[in-house]
Amino acid sequence: MDHSVDRRAFLGAGIGAGLAVSLASTIDRTALASQTATTAPGRLNQSVARWCFGRWDLDTLCTHAKTCGLMGIDLLSENEWSTPPQHGLVCTLANGPSTISHGFNRPEHHDRLVRECERLLPLVKAAGIDRMIVFSGNRAGMSDSEGLRHCAKGLRQIMPLAESLGVTIVMELLNSKIDHGDYMCDRTPWGADLVQAVGNGRFKLLYDIYHMQIMEGDVIRTLRDHASAIGHYHTAGVPGRNEIDSTQELQYEAIARAIADTAFTGVVAHEFMPRGDAVASLEAAFKTCSV
Repeated sequence: MDHSVDRRAFLGAGIGAGLAVSLASTIDRTALASQTATTAPGRLNQSVARWCFGRWDLDTLCTHAKTCGLMGIDLLSENEWSTPPQHGLVCTLANGPSTISHGFNRPEHHDRLVRECERLLPLVKAAGIDRMIVFSGNRAGMSDSEGLRHCAKGLRQIMPLAESLGVTIVMELLNSKIDHGDYMCDRTPWGADLVQAVGNGRFKLLYDIYHMQIMEGDVIRTLRDHASAIGHYHTAGVPGRNEIDSTQELQYEAIARAIADTAFTGVVAHEFMPRGDAVASLEAAFKTCSV
Protein backbone atom coordinates (compact mmCIF):
# COMPACT_ATOMS: atom_id res chain seq x y z
CA MET A 1 0.00 0.00 0.00
CA ASP A 2 1.31 3.48 -0.85
CA HIS A 3 1.02 5.63 2.26
CA SER A 4 2.49 8.74 0.61
CA VAL A 5 -0.97 10.09 -0.18
CA ASP A 6 -1.87 10.01 3.51
CA ARG A 7 1.28 11.87 4.40
CA ARG A 8 0.75 14.54 1.75
CA ALA A 9 -2.72 15.14 3.16
CA PHE A 10 -1.42 15.62 6.68
CA LEU A 11 1.50 17.81 5.55
CA GLY A 12 -0.93 20.12 3.81
CA ALA A 13 -3.44 20.31 6.64
CA GLY A 14 -3.80 23.37 8.78
CA ILE A 15 -1.42 25.73 6.97
CA GLY A 16 -2.45 29.32 7.37
CA ALA A 17 -4.05 29.35 10.83
CA GLY A 18 -2.35 32.02 12.91
CA LEU A 19 -2.65 30.52 16.37
CA ALA A 20 1.04 30.60 17.23
CA VAL A 21 1.08 34.36 17.91
CA SER A 22 -0.52 33.82 21.31
CA LEU A 23 1.68 30.90 22.26
CA ALA A 24 4.75 32.87 23.30
CA SER A 25 3.11 33.91 26.57
CA THR A 26 1.68 30.50 27.39
CA ILE A 27 4.54 28.08 26.71
CA ASP A 28 7.38 27.90 29.21
CA ARG A 29 10.05 26.43 26.97
CA THR A 30 12.54 26.01 29.79
CA ALA A 31 10.08 24.02 31.88
CA LEU A 32 9.17 21.84 28.92
CA ALA A 33 12.80 21.11 28.13
CA SER A 34 13.45 20.18 31.75
CA GLN A 35 10.38 17.96 31.86
CA THR A 36 11.20 16.04 28.69
CA ALA A 37 14.85 15.67 29.65
CA THR A 38 13.94 13.90 32.87
CA THR A 39 11.35 11.55 31.36
CA ALA A 40 13.31 10.20 28.38
CA PRO A 41 15.59 7.25 29.21
CA GLY A 42 18.54 6.41 27.04
CA ARG A 43 20.63 8.75 24.94
CA LEU A 44 18.09 9.62 22.23
CA ASN A 45 15.17 12.05 22.29
CA GLN A 46 12.18 10.32 20.70
CA SER A 47 8.88 11.53 19.27
CA VAL A 48 6.15 10.28 16.93
CA ALA A 49 4.91 11.56 13.57
CA ARG A 50 1.33 12.78 13.61
CA TRP A 51 0.19 11.62 10.17
CA CYS A 52 0.80 7.90 10.48
CA PHE A 53 -1.20 7.64 13.70
CA GLY A 54 -4.14 9.46 12.14
CA ARG A 55 -6.65 7.01 13.56
CA TRP A 56 -6.37 9.06 16.77
CA ASP A 57 -7.15 12.72 17.21
CA LEU A 58 -4.16 14.78 18.27
CA ASP A 59 -5.09 14.90 21.96
CA THR A 60 -5.34 11.11 22.06
CA LEU A 61 -2.01 10.75 20.28
CA CYS A 62 -0.41 13.11 22.78
CA THR A 63 -1.83 11.12 25.70
CA HIS A 64 -0.44 7.86 24.33
CA ALA A 65 2.91 9.45 23.41
CA LYS A 66 3.31 10.81 26.92
CA THR A 67 2.46 7.44 28.45
CA CYS A 68 5.01 5.70 26.21
CA GLY A 69 7.76 8.10 27.29
CA LEU A 70 8.06 10.15 24.10
CA MET A 71 8.95 13.83 24.29
CA GLY A 72 6.76 15.19 21.50
CA ILE A 73 4.91 15.02 18.21
CA ASP A 74 6.45 15.43 14.75
CA LEU A 75 5.06 17.09 11.62
CA LEU A 76 2.39 19.39 13.00
CA SER A 77 0.85 22.36 11.21
CA GLU A 78 0.23 25.80 12.59
CA ASN A 79 -3.22 25.11 13.97
CA GLU A 80 -1.89 22.09 15.93
CA TRP A 81 1.17 23.55 17.65
CA SER A 82 -0.65 24.51 20.84
CA THR A 83 -1.84 20.96 21.61
CA PRO A 84 1.33 19.07 22.66
CA PRO A 85 2.25 21.57 25.42
CA GLN A 86 -1.15 20.91 27.01
CA HIS A 87 0.10 17.35 27.55
CA GLY A 88 3.62 18.24 28.69
CA LEU A 89 5.04 17.56 25.23
CA VAL A 90 6.55 19.65 22.45
CA CYS A 91 6.14 19.79 18.71
CA THR A 92 9.45 18.34 17.55
CA LEU A 93 9.09 19.32 13.87
CA ALA A 94 6.87 21.96 12.30
CA ASN A 95 5.49 21.66 8.80
CA GLY A 96 7.01 24.24 6.49
CA PRO A 97 5.91 26.06 3.32
CA SER A 98 7.02 23.60 0.64
CA THR A 99 5.45 20.35 -0.49
CA ILE A 100 7.15 17.11 -1.42
CA SER A 101 6.74 17.64 -5.16
CA HIS A 102 7.05 21.45 -5.28
CA GLY A 103 10.06 22.69 -3.36
CA PHE A 104 13.20 24.77 -3.41
CA ASN A 105 14.67 23.30 -6.59
CA ARG A 106 12.43 25.54 -8.71
CA PRO A 107 13.49 29.22 -8.83
CA GLU A 108 9.94 30.22 -9.73
CA HIS A 109 8.85 29.02 -6.28
CA HIS A 110 11.50 30.93 -4.33
CA ASP A 111 9.67 34.21 -3.78
CA ARG A 112 6.60 32.47 -2.43
CA LEU A 113 8.54 30.01 -0.28
CA VAL A 114 10.81 32.70 1.16
CA ARG A 115 7.85 34.93 2.03
CA GLU A 116 6.08 32.05 3.76
CA CYS A 117 9.24 31.11 5.64
CA GLU A 118 9.57 34.70 6.79
CA ARG A 119 6.02 34.51 8.12
CA LEU A 120 6.29 31.05 9.66
CA LEU A 121 9.71 31.11 11.30
CA PRO A 122 8.90 33.73 13.98
CA LEU A 123 5.71 31.80 14.78
CA VAL A 124 7.65 28.55 15.00
CA LYS A 125 10.03 30.20 17.44
CA ALA A 126 7.18 31.70 19.48
CA ALA A 127 5.61 28.24 19.75
CA GLY A 128 8.77 26.84 21.30
CA ILE A 129 9.61 24.71 18.25
CA ASP A 130 13.20 24.50 17.03
CA ARG A 131 12.87 22.64 13.71
CA MET A 132 10.92 23.17 10.48
CA ILE A 133 10.78 20.83 7.49
CA VAL A 134 11.28 21.69 3.82
CA PHE A 135 11.51 19.64 0.63
CA SER A 136 13.55 19.75 -2.56
CA GLY A 137 10.67 19.12 -4.96
CA ASN A 138 10.62 16.71 -7.91
CA ARG A 139 13.15 16.64 -10.72
CA ALA A 140 10.67 17.01 -13.62
CA GLY A 141 13.58 16.76 -16.04
CA MET A 142 15.97 18.97 -14.06
CA SER A 143 19.49 17.67 -13.44
CA ASP A 144 20.55 17.01 -9.87
CA SER A 145 23.40 19.52 -10.11
CA GLU A 146 21.08 22.28 -11.29
CA GLY A 147 18.54 21.42 -8.63
CA LEU A 148 21.18 21.58 -5.94
CA ARG A 149 22.22 25.06 -7.05
CA HIS A 150 18.62 26.27 -7.04
CA CYS A 151 17.90 24.73 -3.62
CA ALA A 152 21.01 26.31 -2.13
CA LYS A 153 20.15 29.73 -3.58
CA GLY A 154 16.63 29.66 -2.22
CA LEU A 155 17.55 28.31 1.20
CA ARG A 156 20.36 30.81 1.71
CA GLN A 157 17.73 33.56 1.58
CA ILE A 158 15.98 32.26 4.71
CA MET A 159 18.97 31.07 6.73
CA PRO A 160 19.87 34.41 8.36
CA LEU A 161 16.39 34.61 9.87
CA ALA A 162 16.40 30.95 10.90
CA GLU A 163 19.81 31.39 12.50
CA SER A 164 18.79 34.52 14.39
CA LEU A 165 15.75 32.69 15.79
CA GLY A 166 17.60 29.49 16.61
CA VAL A 167 15.37 27.39 14.32
CA THR A 168 16.93 24.58 12.29
CA ILE A 169 15.63 23.98 8.78
CA VAL A 170 15.73 20.30 7.77
CA MET A 171 15.24 18.91 4.27
CA GLU A 172 13.96 15.35 4.18
CA LEU A 173 15.61 12.55 2.27
CA LEU A 174 12.85 10.48 0.60
CA ASN A 175 12.94 7.47 -1.69
CA SER A 176 12.06 8.02 -5.33
CA LYS A 177 11.86 4.29 -6.01
CA ILE A 178 8.54 3.39 -4.36
CA ASP A 179 6.81 6.21 -2.50
CA HIS A 180 7.85 9.53 -4.05
CA GLY A 181 8.77 9.00 -7.67
CA ASP A 182 11.02 11.69 -9.19
CA TYR A 183 11.80 13.37 -5.82
CA MET A 184 15.20 15.02 -6.06
CA CYS A 185 16.63 14.82 -2.52
CA ASP A 186 16.68 11.02 -2.62
CA ARG A 187 20.29 10.20 -1.72
CA THR A 188 22.41 11.16 1.26
CA PRO A 189 25.50 12.39 -0.67
CA TRP A 190 23.33 14.83 -2.66
CA GLY A 191 21.79 16.09 0.56
CA ALA A 192 25.18 16.42 2.24
CA ASP A 193 26.46 18.42 -0.73
CA LEU A 194 23.45 20.71 -0.35
CA VAL A 195 24.20 21.21 3.35
CA GLN A 196 27.73 22.21 2.40
CA ALA A 197 26.48 24.54 -0.35
CA VAL A 198 24.03 26.31 1.99
CA GLY A 199 26.87 26.72 4.47
CA ASN A 200 24.88 27.46 7.60
CA GLY A 201 24.80 25.28 10.71
CA ARG A 202 21.05 25.79 10.97
CA PHE A 203 20.42 23.85 7.77
CA LYS A 204 20.56 20.05 8.08
CA LEU A 205 19.09 16.87 6.62
CA LEU A 206 16.20 14.84 7.89
CA TYR A 207 17.58 11.33 7.45
CA ASP A 208 14.59 9.03 7.02
CA ILE A 209 15.88 5.53 7.71
CA TYR A 210 13.03 3.81 5.90
CA HIS A 211 13.50 5.85 2.73
CA MET A 212 17.29 5.60 2.69
CA GLN A 213 17.26 1.85 3.28
CA ILE A 214 15.20 1.58 0.09
CA MET A 215 17.47 3.90 -1.90
CA GLU A 216 20.93 3.14 -0.52
CA GLY A 217 21.07 0.60 2.28
CA ASP A 218 24.28 0.69 4.34
CA VAL A 219 22.42 2.79 6.90
CA ILE A 220 24.87 2.75 9.82
CA ARG A 221 27.94 3.54 7.73
CA THR A 222 26.05 6.34 5.96
CA LEU A 223 24.76 8.02 9.10
CA ARG A 224 28.22 7.84 10.65
CA ASP A 225 29.90 9.32 7.57
CA HIS A 226 27.37 12.15 7.31
CA ALA A 227 26.60 12.72 10.99
CA SER A 228 27.48 16.41 10.84
CA ALA A 229 24.90 16.98 8.07
CA ILE A 230 21.99 15.25 9.86
CA GLY A 231 19.66 17.16 12.17
CA HIS A 232 16.66 14.84 12.51
CA TYR A 233 15.73 11.17 12.00
CA HIS A 234 12.61 9.23 11.07
CA THR A 235 12.08 5.52 11.64
CA ALA A 236 9.93 2.84 9.99
CA GLY A 237 10.26 -0.81 9.08
CA VAL A 238 11.33 -2.02 5.63
CA PRO A 239 9.52 -3.33 3.70
CA GLY A 240 6.04 -2.00 4.33
CA ARG A 241 6.70 1.02 6.55
CA ASN A 242 5.39 -0.87 9.57
CA GLU A 243 6.71 -1.52 13.07
CA ILE A 244 10.46 -1.43 13.67
CA ASP A 245 10.56 -5.01 14.91
CA SER A 246 11.96 -8.40 13.95
CA THR A 247 9.45 -8.85 11.11
CA GLN A 248 11.46 -6.51 8.86
CA GLU A 249 15.00 -6.22 7.57
CA LEU A 250 16.49 -3.43 9.68
CA GLN A 251 18.06 -3.95 13.11
CA TYR A 252 16.83 -0.79 14.80
CA GLU A 253 18.50 -1.29 18.16
CA ALA A 254 21.88 -1.29 16.40
CA ILE A 255 20.88 1.72 14.31
CA ALA A 256 19.72 3.65 17.39
CA ARG A 257 22.97 2.86 19.15
CA ALA A 258 24.95 4.05 16.13
CA ILE A 259 22.99 7.32 16.05
CA ALA A 260 23.60 7.86 19.75
CA ASP A 261 27.29 7.11 19.31
CA THR A 262 27.58 10.06 16.91
CA ALA A 263 26.65 12.30 19.89
CA PHE A 264 23.40 13.21 18.16
CA THR A 265 21.35 15.64 20.26
CA GLY A 266 18.31 16.05 18.00
CA VAL A 267 15.17 13.95 17.76
CA VAL A 268 14.42 10.47 16.41
CA ALA A 269 10.76 10.44 15.39
CA HIS A 270 8.81 7.24 14.77
CA GLU A 271 7.02 7.42 11.43
CA PHE A 272 5.69 3.90 10.91
CA MET A 273 2.20 2.61 10.15
CA PRO A 274 1.11 0.33 13.01
CA ARG A 275 -0.50 -2.91 11.88
CA GLY A 276 -1.89 -4.12 15.20
CA ASP A 277 -2.17 -2.54 18.64
CA ALA A 278 -0.89 0.96 17.97
CA VAL A 279 -0.09 1.75 21.61
CA ALA A 280 1.86 -1.48 22.02
CA SER A 281 3.73 -0.78 18.79
CA LEU A 282 4.65 2.71 19.94
CA GLU A 283 5.81 1.45 23.33
CA ALA A 284 7.93 -1.22 21.67
CA ALA A 285 9.51 1.30 19.28
CA PHE A 286 10.39 3.58 22.18
CA LYS A 287 12.04 0.72 24.06
CA THR A 288 13.94 -0.43 20.98
CA CYS A 289 15.52 3.02 20.54
CA SER A 290 16.13 3.66 24.26
CA VAL A 291 19.80 2.75 24.03
